[in-house]
Amino acid sequence: MLNVSNLSVQFGKRILFDDVNVTFTKGNCYGIIGANGAGKSTFLKILSGQLEPNSGSVHLEPEKRMSVFEQNHNAYDEHTVLETVMMGNKPLYSIKKEMDDIYAKEDFSDADGDRVGELQVLFEEMNGWNADSEAATMLSNLEIKEELHYTLMKDLDGKQKVRVLLAQALFGNPDVLIMDEPTNDLDFETISWLEKFLANYDNTVIVVSHDRHFLDAVCTHISDIDFGKINHYSGNYTFWYESSQLAARQRAQQNKKAEEKKKELEEFIARFSANVAKSKQATSRKKMISKLNIADIKPSSRRYPAIIFEREREAGDQILNIEGLSSSLDGDILFSGVDINLAKGDKTIIYSKDSRASTAFYQIVTGNQEPDSGKFAWGITTNQSYLPLDNSHFFDNNLTLIDWLRQWANSEEEREEVYIRGFLGKMIFSGEEAFKTSNVLSGGEKVRCMLSKMMMTRANVVLLDEPTNHLDLESITAFNNSLKNFKGNVILTTHDHEFAQTVGNRIIELTPKGAIDRYMTFDEYMTDSKVKELRASMYS
Repeated sequence: MLNVSNLSVQFGKRILFDDVNVTFTKGNCYGIIGANGAGKSTFLKILSGQLEPNSGSVHLEPEKRMSVFEQNHNAYDEHTVLETVMMGNKPLYSIKKEMDDIYAKEDFSDADGDRVGELQVLFEEMNGWNADSEAATMLSNLEIKEELHYTLMKDLDGKQKVRVLLAQALFGNPDVLIMDEPTNDLDFETISWLEKFLANYDNTVIVVSHDRHFLDAVCTHISDIDFGKINHYSGNYTFWYESSQLAARQRAQQNKKAEEKKKELEEFIARFSANVAKSKQATSRKKMISKLNIADIKPSSRRYPAIIFEREREAGDQILNIEGLSSSLDGDILFSGVDINLAKGDKTIIYSKDSRASTAFYQIVTGNQEPDSGKFAWGITTNQSYLPLDNSHFFDNNLTLIDWLRQWANSEEEREEVYIRGFLGKMIFSGEEAFKTSNVLSGGEKVRCMLSKMMMTRANVVLLDEPTNHLDLESITAFNNSLKNFKGNVILTTHDHEFAQTVGNRIIELTPKGAIDRYMTFDEYMTDSKVKELRASMYS
């Protein structure tokens, strides 16, 4: 279907890809993974023809069509929503536009009539007469209401634009679908719809995503970028991660017999395949994951940060009491009349359809913003550590990372360089990297610094507003594991499904009409019929 031959890419002295040869075949979904800076987005741009490699070629099978999920949200501002979706099928849209232009002529000639006849035949062969209704159906599935279909794109909000551009990429059943971080700015319901759509998609999908749940739900293969090469591995992300960890452990076990290692690998494959078969979302695509073999299992060269949250002391029974809390912004009620009593052991997912609501909640309970009404009180035995959505103000200086982290030391021992380097080293800031200045850090590096700061405080309550933003898969995985093992309280807002499902034991949804509060897992909350009815009434 899509072949990459002898591909090499170099920027200055840095070699990104070196003589890469891979093939992407029909019916499979390939999740492209790699450390930050490995070249994931660059590779997608080369596949789609947006960038030229230094050498090598990309070959798409003749008569096949490629579609790319558009990242420029303002590219179609002067087009209607429906037209924008149809532009996803460029050959079809080109024919339609030419026909419309001919029909708009005042002096319609015989030649024009002949040309329209030719175009109509092509249009019918491409099922063009049903294109409008198919585009409208896809928009409706993505919760873009019919009254918006003839609205200009520039009049939509950011989240609506993302959904329209998603419909554009999916429209017309492309033979190869390329998607770079498609779940960004999508809510859980839309992501779930996309997962189900792609899991049953018959053509080729190539996707970059930091959402592990999404990769597990849709991928038949993981394509790992490492050391300038790309290797395909059968299975989804969890299989790749767990098998690579198992292979790394086995490599370290020099005295273990080859027969014992082989048996351990075979048992792992059998166990994983059985789990896939039992999946509630098992599909023909996901069942292909059962075609696993030992040759696919290799250790990874990835480096995982050591994120370990420890408590200076254990909190008492009273954690946080909230009474009648309300907040609004620009005339919009974000939440109102919220009454919450958090208890010891709660790991709470704070959720809202309006992301501004959850951020306002964190800013209020951390003392950075005043509520419209209501009050809150932290338990006297608690101490909190907060990772805000926007951490930029923490880095508005040119301190080295050692001096930056020293700002939060509480004792002479903690001010020692060796002590501070220990925390930075856990976040993979080793050697000379500890002398970087804080104002030149990338988004992911800033989050890792904030995690170092949080680890130093040894709080028994951690508050996290979209903590996975900017992090790579390795950091996200380590972070997730640390929160599962943390003995204190967690208050968390995240668009990472795996985070929400595996960390939270309580869900609190903030709405304009109050809060919905349930002790259950995130998946249970999103699928419970009674909760669905209640949620609908709270937003009506």
